[in-house]
Amino acid sequence: MANIFTYTFFIIGLFLIIKGGDIFVDSATQAAKMLKIPNFIIGATIVSIATTLPEIIVSVQATVTKNVDMAVGNAIGSVTANTALILGLFITFMPFEIKRHDIFFKGISMILAIISLIIGCVITKKQTLQFKGESKEYYFLSALGVTLLISVFAVFIFENIKSIKKEVKNDENDKTFTVKEKVLCTVLFVFGAIGTVIGARLLVSQGTQIAKNLHISQRVISVIAVAIGTSLPELVTALSALKKKSGTLSAGNILGANIIDLTLILPLCSLISIARGSGELAVSASSVSMDMKICLIVICIAVLPTIITQKFQRWQGILLLLTYGGYIYFVVK
Repeated sequence: MANIFTYTFFIIGLFLIIKGGDIFVDSATQAAKMLKIPNFIIGATIVSIATTLPEIIVSVQATVTKNVDMAVGNAIGSVTANTALILGLFITFMPFEIKRHDIFFKGISMILAIISLIIGCVITKKQTLQFKGESKEYYFLSALGVTLLISVFAVFIFENIKSIKKEVKNDENDKTFTVKEKVLCTVLFVFGAIGTVIGARLLVSQGTQIAKNLHISQRVISVIAVAIGTSLPELVTALSALKKKSGTLSAGNILGANIIDLTLILPLCSLISIARGSGELAVSASSVSMDMKICLIVICIAVLPTIITQKFQRWQGILLLLTYGGYIYFVVK
């Protein structure tokens, strides 16, 4: 019976963080318009971060509660799931052409981000630590790694602002909002924020309990169940794009989300870890030696051939799905 409640609360947490995240982002966007913030700034920041909000909140909550394997596993696992599973499925069913300039910057940024992350970890001294009853070897996300990741994030946001500014014809927010609209926006903003926080707490606490019940590590549950769960917004966007036959939209959304997952979440978690007196963010040796390398491999499969051919081809999708299937098999095994 206890297991049923655990799984039920895990699913409720997933629902709350996704739905709460949607409400939070919509109300935040509306609030930004009320404050007369330019459209291109809203598009480049709030909207860009929107689909990654579940991953951000879950990883931050996991860091605060010292579930470091879940914090890191969720971020890396989400990028792998987005690329290998969601993008893999998409281009298997609908291969499409894409202009080189639409893929080059984001693709190279992703590769630089994951390489920076690996380097930022392996240059530190490996130590045996114990978290939540699990004793194993850990690296640490060094100051160099954090600096490199934040640099990639800053360049990504800067380029986003430049590109969106070119596309937005009317950059003024001249609409006048009524008192009722302002109150409703505030209420939704608060409820959305509360929903994401409660959802994150449920997801982390129940995910940890599920790992204990199944006698598997937090890393395993986070790179599979939690990562796929928090990637559902990207999946919904991909399915919508598939229906509309808009491959470039789906690919752009996934690649953008991946960059934010890698360059914002982990530095943020590291800073929180330091602020709470726990030192640099601990990253399990298993995550560095397997999860990050698989993440780099699937990114290269998705990006490099596409930059050369200007096409997402079916063989890439099939190879991505096979790689992901093999990865899940070895993680569970």
